[in-house]
Amino acid sequence: MTNTKIKKRFVAGAKCPKCSAKDSILLYKENGIETVECTECDYREQQTNEKVTEKATGAVIGVFKPD
Repeated sequence: MTNTKIKKRFVAGAKCPKCSAKDSILLYKENGIETVECTECDYREQQTNEKVTEKATGAVIGVFKPD
């Protein structure tokens, strides 16, 4: 069994949408899913597959083909 340490980063100046606490939001990636949570309350939001799919349907600017 491997213990992988998750790197959590605070988002400077961010305000929690639930409790409005400033500088209490941290961001981390667990199993490929970005998670945002507040250290002051129980607010937590994850980037779901629907949001990823929504962003992935953007227009293609160009395709890189190395020689």
